[in-house]
Amino acid sequence: MIKVACPRHAHCERNMTEKKNRTKQQPAGKPALPRFFHGRELQVAVGIVSGEKICFALNAPYEAKGDTVTGEQEVEFAEGGIRWHGSLYRELAFRPGGSGASFSLRNVTIGIDFHWERKETQTFLGALRFVVDEGKVCAINELPVEHYLESVISSEMSGTSSLELLKAHAVISRSWLLAQMEKRRQEQEGDSRPFSFVKTEDAFIRWYDREDHAIFDVCADDHCQRYQGITRRTSPHVTEAVRQTRGRILTSEGGICDARFSKCCGGATEEFQYCWEDVPKSYLQAVADTDSPDRLPDLTVEANADRWIRSAPRSFCNTSDHHVLSQVLNDYDQETTDFYRWHVGYTQKELSRLLCSRLNMDFGAILDLVPVERGRSGRISQLRIMGTDRTFTIGKELEIRRALSDTHLYSSAFVVDKLEVDAATGVPARFELTGAGWGHGVGLCQIGAAMMGEKGYGYDQILTHYYPGANITRIYN
Repeated sequence: MIKVACPRHAHCERNMTEKKNRTKQQPAGKPALPRFFHGRELQVAVGIVSGEKICFALNAPYEAKGDTVTGEQEVEFAEGGIRWHGSLYRELAFRPGGSGASFSLRNVTIGIDFHWERKETQTFLGALRFVVDEGKVCAINELPVEHYLESVISSEMSGTSSLELLKAHAVISRSWLLAQMEKRRQEQEGDSRPFSFVKTEDAFIRWYDREDHAIFDVCADDHCQRYQGITRRTSPHVTEAVRQTRGRILTSEGGICDARFSKCCGGATEEFQYCWEDVPKSYLQAVADTDSPDRLPDLTVEANADRWIRSAPRSFCNTSDHHVLSQVLNDYDQETTDFYRWHVGYTQKELSRLLCSRLNMDFGAILDLVPVERGRSGRISQLRIMGTDRTFTIGKELEIRRALSDTHLYSSAFVVDKLEVDAATGVPARFELTGAGWGHGVGLCQIGAAMMGEKGYGYDQILTHYYPGANITRIYN
């Protein structure tokens, strides 16, 4: 048994130990894992940026088309191909001349469509490949999985984070990545991709997943995992966390866990099917983000969700501890301070304009925003928009967040107050949204996990808490 330092709650160690008994360390080869691993580390292809023209710099010698090149370069889309140095190519690859060779891409957009969106010059290790995609040139970085993970952990976390938090994040980032790579190979072999939306005359239910990517394994932005190469300096702490967990992933029922994570669950994690495809995953359950033995209320019931969201229950992620937050939130993320409980207000004019613009339909005056379905964390997965001219239902959670903000609403766990309602027409003058959490809330809560690390929980106990029933399995050395 691992001893846990948690002096304020004597029952914490007992509760977490009981959970740990359901999550065991499994030796390599136990589960019937996909064969494409072959007990070795894989190469991952990461989509970084696309455009009609891409400017970049080779910071060391690279090999391309039989030549050794370095310094400032430029490629552009032309005549259906890639123009470089006056010649056209269908595909263009730059292979590093040495292990430490790097390249820098200009004007890489990070935080796409989010409130912290901005452009940066970013530097990467490994190979650089360009392909044509929908009338643009796409830059793809190819490198070993473990090197990729060092950058992901450094991009998602601060090097000052506790080692146990970094180890937990290394395991889930590796698990999620390999699960997506396996899924992509299955789709290519079967030549089929699932539909990610349901559309009728009065409803549009859509979910956003990595099926959007067909020419590389994952993208470099928050849509997949935040990956910024060596732009964010990798600390020895991060390198050690990746080394100590090398080859370890989460598995369940003989498969790789699709180990999702978000910034702040708001006190309760969400189940997979309320955010993505209607396929429940046993290890992505609704979990109260606390060490308390009290059960989570049924937040699919509107009255319970209303009380929960308007309160601020004690939980791991309910914190304003700057030291802990700085471990999880990079400089631009720390611009967001009201993540646990938040408020957004709209005038009637602002809301009707926003919905018309985002959904490309005219509702007239907005009468109400009505939750049709909530997930187990209280997040709305289907929302009915009632207007004087039409009524329409949207989902799932990210579609709702996009519709109700010029960027993204923090989460879809919110309740609505209608203010100054006209007695004759029933039209409110203002709407106020009170919400909980930051992100989809599925799987590991990064801020909650950071607090657990500070309290002395081991990385395996953190994983047990957020992925009940999963196993930690080593698939390569």
